[in-house]
Amino acid sequence: MNAFFRLKSLSGFKKSAYYSNQSAINKIAFREKSLNMKFTTVPTKPFLDQKPGTSGLRKKVKTFQQPNYLENFVQSIFDAIKAPQGATLTLGGDGRFYNREAIQIILRIAAANGFGKVLVGQGGILSTPAASCVIRKYKTFGGIILSASHNPGGPEGDFGIKYNIENGGPAPEKVTESIFTISKQISSYKITESEEVPLDNLGTYELGKMQIQIIDSVYDYSELMESLFDFDAIKKLFKSGFRMKFDAMHAVTGPYAEEIFIKRLGASKDSLMNCIPLPDFGNGHPDPNLTYAHELVDILYAENAPDFGAASDGDGDRNMILGRHFFVTPSDSLAVIAANARLVKGYSKGLLGVARSMPTSAAVDKVAEALQIPCYETPTGWKFFGNLMDADKVTLCGEESFGTGSNHVREKDGLWAILFWLNILAIKSQSVEQIVKRHWTQYGRNVYSRHDYEDLPIEIATGVINHIRDSFSSITARVFGKYVVKSCDDFSYTDSIDGSVSTKQGLRILFVDGSRIIFRLSGTGTEGATLRLYLEAFEPDSAKHDIDAQIALSELISIAMSISEIKERTGRDIPTVIT
Repeated sequence: MNAFFRLKSLSGFKKSAYYSNQSAINKIAFREKSLNMKFTTVPTKPFLDQKPGTSGLRKKVKTFQQPNYLENFVQSIFDAIKAPQGATLTLGGDGRFYNREAIQIILRIAAANGFGKVLVGQGGILSTPAASCVIRKYKTFGGIILSASHNPGGPEGDFGIKYNIENGGPAPEKVTESIFTISKQISSYKITESEEVPLDNLGTYELGKMQIQIIDSVYDYSELMESLFDFDAIKKLFKSGFRMKFDAMHAVTGPYAEEIFIKRLGASKDSLMNCIPLPDFGNGHPDPNLTYAHELVDILYAENAPDFGAASDGDGDRNMILGRHFFVTPSDSLAVIAANARLVKGYSKGLLGVARSMPTSAAVDKVAEALQIPCYETPTGWKFFGNLMDADKVTLCGEESFGTGSNHVREKDGLWAILFWLNILAIKSQSVEQIVKRHWTQYGRNVYSRHDYEDLPIEIATGVINHIRDSFSSITARVFGKYVVKSCDDFSYTDSIDGSVSTKQGLRILFVDGSRIIFRLSGTGTEGATLRLYLEAFEPDSAKHDIDAQIALSELISIAMSISEIKERTGRDIPTVIT
């Protein structure tokens, strides 16, 4: 049976008034009596591969396009979270291929499962941090975000779906485990047939008893950013002749960048590149690093380079920071932001604490020590920061995988990090390179690099990890050149808030001088496996701070190759990506 949608015009209402607060959303009456709906229960069989990873379920588009595949997983989410009848849901995605079709399916399943309202980003678009913002601002029960983050898009590319809880953050492991358990036992799902909801038109529609509200994708997030940062100071920076180049990589942050950088901050239009979101990301790989954002890197390392460069990824939660002829590692970026937080309006009262993922360098630890605030080390995955934020233990957090954020939302946030840097630059009147090198002079330099070996056969990647783990007893206390192995372990984490335990989070080889070699398998891919090698050495001597990281880490790299036998076991002479 086709749904009966009714829409009333938004004429007479200013968008800013409509989206500025929850009461405005509730007070504007669009509801008309709709036709009674007849919902259908569809028999199905479980798929056994629907185990969520660090950021939800990610598979090839063609996998999600299988009959009942997406439907099964969405029904498993709803069965696991047990939302009360009439609850409100947030829904949106990064605009990649299959985003719009998936939203239509999810809306029909949500209506059949008793949701009262769904807030949907216009055009099906919500960046991941913007979705977290909407969940928190309008106090929705939670949200479904459609994204495979920095993975390639298009018909042959990747797709993803994850559930975020009411604090705006990714579902904790107890929820994702429940979803997976249900997905292995599911026998039916609830849905209604309907005409497509016109996602591009702001307004409110009815699907049975459920209200579908198409909201401005950009407004709420932009307002939040303006409340945190000194936009007047950044405007003056741009008026002074300061030049920036931001690369949206044809991903979700294009419209956000145009609203914030151009309309609100007055940057020139040529400050932006690749800002039209495309389902295949312009046939690119929307991962903001030195390899995949090479177009931006070439611009920042050219003769007439701009003062500042930045990029964001597929769903807007990652960032890369560049100065003129200068790359800022994500670990250093987190440390610099923490050290300068009091300069920024939204953080002027100081930090409660900081947190970093285990593979992230200890640069921020040294800032925390100087500020006399706690520093927490967690496994990789933003969900591990959520409890610390909710308990008011930390303000800032970050991961070496180009993710930085704060307690303003419960996701890492690419544009937020870029605005933080712009605010620091506006106040300090120094270049990116000057800020980082002066930071190193004060705190020492944590020389750091990550080597990724992508698309390895799973059995080979797992074999490398098992080989390293088996070698722990033989290499402990062993001398490798100037390095002495202090200890080896497989990192485990006990959550200080809820007591949950996460094991096998990465293999660590720790040296007496504080240097580290870390190996772990990434959970963000959809095919094969990505083996990641992390290398870190502390250099207190400022006379040696200008040495290229790969040269400074060359001995550690050789040690890692010897211990892991990566070349022999994978057949790879060089990593796919070095950052």
